[in-house]
Amino acid sequence: MRHVTIYDTTLRDGAQAEELNLTTQDKIRIAHKLDELGIQYIEGGWPGANPTDQRFFERIKGHTWENAKLTAFGSTHFAKTTPEKDPNLSNLLAANTSVITIFGKTWDLHATTALGISLERNLELIANSVSYLNKRVDEVIFDAEHFFDGFKHNPEYALQAVQAAHEAGAARLILCDTNGGSLPSEIAEAMQALKTVIPEAQLGIHAHNDSEVAVANSLEAVRQGATQIQGTVNGYGERCGNANLCSVIPNLELKMGIDTIGKANLPRLLNTSHFVSETANLRPFMRQPFVGASAFAHKGGIHVSAILKDSKTYEHIPPKTVGNVQRVLLSDQAGKSNILFKAKELGYDLGKHDPTVDRLLKELKLRESMGYEYSVADASFELLLQEALGQPLDYFHFKNFFVVDAKREEDPEPFTEATVIVEVKGQQEHTAATGMGPVNALDRALRKGLERFYPELSTIRLLDFKVRVLSGAVRDTGGTASFVRVLVETGDQDAHWTTMGVSHNIIEASWQAVVDAINYKLFKDDTKRANTL
Repeated sequence: MRHVTIYDTTLRDGAQAEELNLTTQDKIRIAHKLDELGIQYIEGGWPGANPTDQRFFERIKGHTWENAKLTAFGSTHFAKTTPEKDPNLSNLLAANTSVITIFGKTWDLHATTALGISLERNLELIANSVSYLNKRVDEVIFDAEHFFDGFKHNPEYALQAVQAAHEAGAARLILCDTNGGSLPSEIAEAMQALKTVIPEAQLGIHAHNDSEVAVANSLEAVRQGATQIQGTVNGYGERCGNANLCSVIPNLELKMGIDTIGKANLPRLLNTSHFVSETANLRPFMRQPFVGASAFAHKGGIHVSAILKDSKTYEHIPPKTVGNVQRVLLSDQAGKSNILFKAKELGYDLGKHDPTVDRLLKELKLRESMGYEYSVADASFELLLQEALGQPLDYFHFKNFFVVDAKREEDPEPFTEATVIVEVKGQQEHTAATGMGPVNALDRALRKGLERFYPELSTIRLLDFKVRVLSGAVRDTGGTASFVRVLVETGDQDAHWTTMGVSHNIIEASWQAVVDAINYKLFKDDTKRANTL
């Protein structure tokens, strides 16, 4: 089987993305996660370029790696000096990595305009830098910056620049689509021309995604003989990003039959993708192919009906091969198949002709038209299912709540107090509590009244709270209006769950979500106790 090595540049090129900031410790943690995935080359950064990268190479010394070679990145030496006296090359060697990657100009425009030197001098910089480093480290990789743009404007010179690196001893020649403007056909044309000049060279590609074809360009480069692909996890990178390794790797392994990290490691892709995004404090992209939460999510009733018979009808690969899962969404587009699938997933065995299914589907479509989104609030859906089954929860009855928000000129923060009246097991509880805002106050007041009867509620915590204004949601009375949807994530020592409320009033929507969260906790605890008897 043909093998292509994966070179990850998340820690360097990926870190240049807008809104992405990594500390030295973040980079160390991500590097080890990439090594666990089976990545062969991990580019740690540019030694000396910034304090974070400098500390990374200082602290990473002595770390062991199962699969990866750590790589330092930099440029060819300055035009006014020699390799021996160049501070950039000195910093690269001081990083003490077995592999060094340097980039050089292969577009004549950059040599004469960006560097302000002759074309001949630029070739000397490339050859001298590669030759100098090649005698001091195990492997030198040459990134041919702007190669494809250079080939379009002056193909002869672009080929000469790459050939200079090859003759100086570069182990791999990485062809860079630095501006991200090339198409797969242009990748093929340039690589075919290069192979006629140096057919024995080991080629690779470093593609940017400015034209939304970085992954396609990388796959085409492999078709043309490339043996290495450079990219980043989740496609992070400057401007529109780099080739997304979370798409490149499974496409090569599963679609093209080419070994990269090994099929045994593919199920770790999703976890690695989420680990990097969480470490970078960025929200995972739901619609990302292969590893996104929506990659194998089905909403239309016809689709769900088909995948229940054979998942291949609407899934291009089994989700578990990349660590993902199949999901069925509940919405106003749902059919009976969606209800049956979701109910079975929750442990309810409903028949296709069960009247519960029709009742639940009708209620679901009505509520979705008002702004409810049960695909993101499984706990609220299960409570709705209980009602449809004729088994509504009866832990407490709401009587009244009253919320006061006040702020005086001298107060640094508003003062919030909530009063709640509920009936619990035949007794009326009237409680009050203050809080950091109305939702927190309501939550504390409600639980204050319930914990005497249900002490297990003391273990739950509100983990997340999201509000969205839904302009134009259709009311059950007709016409249009604005609703507010509140999502509350709650957890205890064993699990976490999401509930939802919808109303014109944010306090009412929040109350609905909080009540659902408490009811769900009590219901699950009752179910657990019943199952242990």
